[in-house]
Parts: sequence; C-alpha cells; structure tokens
Amino acid sequence: MKRVFSGVQPTGNIHLGNYLGALKQFVELQEDHECIYCIVDEHAITVPQNPKELKEHILDVAALYLAIGVDPKKAIVFVQSQVAGHAELGWILNCCANTGELFRMTQFKAKSNGKESVGAGLLTYPVLMAADILLYDTDIVPVGNDQKQHIELTRDLAIRVNNRYKDTFVVPDGRFMKAGARIMALDDPTSKMSKSAENIHSRISLLDEPSKIKKSIMKATTDSDGIIKYDLENKPGVSNLLSIYSVLSGKTIEDLEKEYEGKGYGDFKKDLVVVVTEALAPIKERFEEIRHSKELIEILEDGARRADEIAKKTMKRVRDNFGLGI
Repeated sequence: MKRVFSGVQPTGNIHLGNYLGALKQFVELQEDHECIYCIVDEHAITVPQNPKELKEHILDVAALYLAIGVDPKKAIVFVQSQVAGHAELGWILNCCANTGELFRMTQFKAKSNGKESVGAGLLTYPVLMAADILLYDTDIVPVGNDQKQHIELTRDLAIRVNNRYKDTFVVPDGRFMKAGARIMALDDPTSKMSKSAENIHSRISLLDEPSKIKKSIMKATTDSDGIIKYDLENKPGVSNLLSIYSVLSGKTIEDLEKEYEGKGYGDFKKDLVVVVTEALAPIKERFEEIRHSKELIEILEDGARRADEIAKKTMKRVRDNFGLGI
C-alpha cells in the first residue's frame, strides 16, 4: 500500500475549512493506504505560545483526529516532537534549501508583510514541513489547496537531494480536495476561513454549540439579488455556503440550485444550519468521550513508538548518504 502522511497544527479549535479541506481525506485514505497522521507541535512555536495552552491544544487535536473517524488500528497518530527525526531532518534540509525559494513562499510573505522583523522559524518552517513528509518515505500528502506551494518545495528538495545522493528520498505527491477544497470565511468570502480571525462568526469550529453554528450561518455574508446560484466571481458568499452544503450533505451543487430555485436565502440558511449541526454532532460527542481519557494518551504513545521505528530507518539512510556520524 502507498504511504500517506499529513499533519495539523495544535493552534486553536479546528474549523470546518480544515475539516473539509484536508481532514475529511484522512478517514477516506486510511481504508486502503498506510496512513501516518501527526500533530505538528514544533510548527506551532514559530510564534510565541502559552506552554500550558499548547499542551491542551495538542490533546484537543489528537482527540479530534479520533472523533472525525481516524482509527488508530488503521493509522498511526502521534505528536511530532515525540519523534526526534523531524527536527534532525529539518536541519539537514535547511542546509539544502535556498533562502530565495523560502522568501518566495506565499504564506511567509503574507505573515511577514508590514513587520520589521519576524522569527527565523516563520521563514524556515516549510523546510520542517518537508522533513515531516520525507521522514516517512511518503507517497501521498492530503492537504488543503493553500499548501500546494509547500508540497512543491518538498518535491524540489527531495529531487535536489536525490540528484546529489541517489535513493535518499521518495518524491511525494499532494492530494488536494476538489469540492469544498477551499472553504472561505463566512463574513468575508474573499478570504480563507481562519482560526485566528477576530470575528468568531467568520468560522464554524468542529466543537461549536448548535446555537453558535446557527448564529454564524444566519449572519453569513451573501448578496442582494436573492438567487441561490454557484458563481464564485459574482456571488462568492452564496457559492461558499453551497460548497459547504454540498460536501456535508452529499448533494451536488447543481441539485441544490434546483432545490432552492425560487426560494430565499433565509430558507436556504435555515436548512444549512440543520445540515451542519447534524454533521458535526457525532464528532463533538466522540471528542467529549475521549478527550480526557487514558486511551488517548496510550494511542499517542503507541503512535510515537511506531512512527519512530520508521523515522529511524530513514535517518540512518540520510546520515549514511550525507556522510554524517561515524
């Protein structure tokens, strides 16, 4: 079976955009792939974190992995910092990366824009992301569409190293969602849904209460023409809501357009509230069952052990090829 790797940062509650853009794939892929899913806590510290809160967020994300349907019997689930190979390979790949390609990263330019100085980790974290992937001889990386540039960097680094040191890395491919791949903010459908947005109604988090889900959807930006039609350029707000509705309900956007022909945004939004609430209810229930359990810790410890076994084999090959050690 082909091997899959992906990870999520433990920085706040996972929202609907994260789920539909990447996490939904995790459950689908575990059925016929060898899957490794990580909580990438070392990425989180590219910006200052409260240590106690970070530890809580790590366990929150781990519990959400399980709550959405990731099965630890079918997939490895672990915390990045528990496997030393991530940081070691990150350094080695930093020595193979060029500053020019890192400064061209779209997310670095966006996050550093207007600031006199930013942490070096913000510039180099795409290299650590590459190390995360290459450490496990990964074939497929399921991620959101906003990560395409980072996957290309990973491929470039793997090919660059392989050209100098043959048979060092597997060159991975990204797997990107189509329908619902890029869920936008509910209050500003020209911007991606984000954990860090000030307006809490710009997003729907997987653990939101039904009352919060309802309020966020009913307040969502639409337009003034009252027609429920998918048109990203002219109707981005309605198009975003249609994408969410389609992915969670299993109905095509074309079918939804027909279903709501002649109806107003109020009826459409009320039905969407039901669809989203019903889709997230079992996730919230499972999360609450496992979040503070001994089982969760045991799963993460076992996952770290299994991941480390794979990582050590890769690092031996890397050190030998680079001439490191004795």
